[in-house]
Amino acid sequence: MTVAPSYEAARRIAAEGTPAERVALASRSEAAPEILYFLACDGRPTVRAAVAANAATPVQADTLLAGDDDPRVRAVVGRKLAPRAPELAAATDRLHNLAWSTLRALAADTAVMVRKVIAEELQAMPDAPRELILRLAQDTAIEVAEPVIRFSPLLTEEDLLALLSAPPVPATVTAVARRPHLSERLSEAVVARADEAATAALLANESAAIRERTLDRLVAEAATHTAWQDSLVRRSGLSAGAVLTLATMVADHLLAPLISRNDLDPSLARVLRARVALRLERRGEDSLSPELAFEEAALRGDRTRMLRLLAERSGVPVLAIEHVAQLRSAKALVSLCWKAGFDPRSALLAQGVLGHIPPDAAMPLPEAGGWPLTVAEMQWQIEVLTVPAAPAPRAAERRERLSA
Repeated sequence: MTVAPSYEAARRIAAEGTPAERVALASRSEAAPEILYFLACDGRPTVRAAVAANAATPVQADTLLAGDDDPRVRAVVGRKLAPRAPELAAATDRLHNLAWSTLRALAADTAVMVRKVIAEELQAMPDAPRELILRLAQDTAIEVAEPVIRFSPLLTEEDLLALLSAPPVPATVTAVARRPHLSERLSEAVVARADEAATAALLANESAAIRERTLDRLVAEAATHTAWQDSLVRRSGLSAGAVLTLATMVADHLLAPLISRNDLDPSLARVLRARVALRLERRGEDSLSPELAFEEAALRGDRTRMLRLLAERSGVPVLAIEHVAQLRSAKALVSLCWKAGFDPRSALLAQGVLGHIPPDAAMPLPEAGGWPLTVAEMQWQIEVLTVPAAPAPRAAERRERLSA
């Protein structure tokens, strides 16, 4: 470290030294306040910037430099004062008040780069002055607003909802959508803005909580919003129906990550692989086997299609199947799947979707595989369903029986 110049030498350097000597002097922490104030008026921006960066610079010089013609110098003052914002805002003495007023003025500076520097310094500060945080979050320059919107712990859910309700610029909505750990309420508000870029940012935000019904709606719209598809195929929390819908619409290169998801139910994974294979072969929707079509209908919650497929394959009338479903007859539903020639796994789907039987009340499959009932038991269930009901007696016959 070089030896500090004497006071007289410092005065000479400040008045007559080379630019490099003046910068070095302006950077010294032990420089006299009046020397630093003198250098704050130096004709070289590099000298004034060195004074602005010096923690020993008197507040009066900082205030002077906060009005410098060069925004780079003003930005240096802002970067120095911003970390002290909590201390300055709480102080009551004259010099601290002056520094606080200087920082507030810089936060409203006409130059974006100056406001951006302050926003970057305050973005994650837990005790930053709320006044400054709100002002910066509402800035019309997104370079200024985004760091604060995304990372400030001081912004409440109500603050963010207000920004979404009346965004200063469209990009404000996208900045909110990128904020970590967004709540379902805020995600709904982002989607309600109907901004394609903001919705894409929300879907790419893995920590954002999004309701299943909202994701279902976005999946339905993704055919015409291709920018959403990449994030959707990787998005957790998708319903089975949403996954199957994506398989019909996303670009071919997104099918691989879709079927590679690690959160797929075994039945869904089986149907999805078959659906993707058919699509890549450019075959139609009806090319699925009846069993896979039944499973797909169950995963989508399409009870009408399930009833039709079960009736076609088992030979039991739809009305009879509807009746046992309403009775929540697990044995009858299992037997219908057996008669239809389906895999035993389909019996669980039939019980859950058609019969609305809770998982803990459903007839489980044997651990060794196969059906939970014997062939004789299942055959008897089918015979009961296919025996024609005796015709109701006519009125005259009823009277004769009653009088007998």
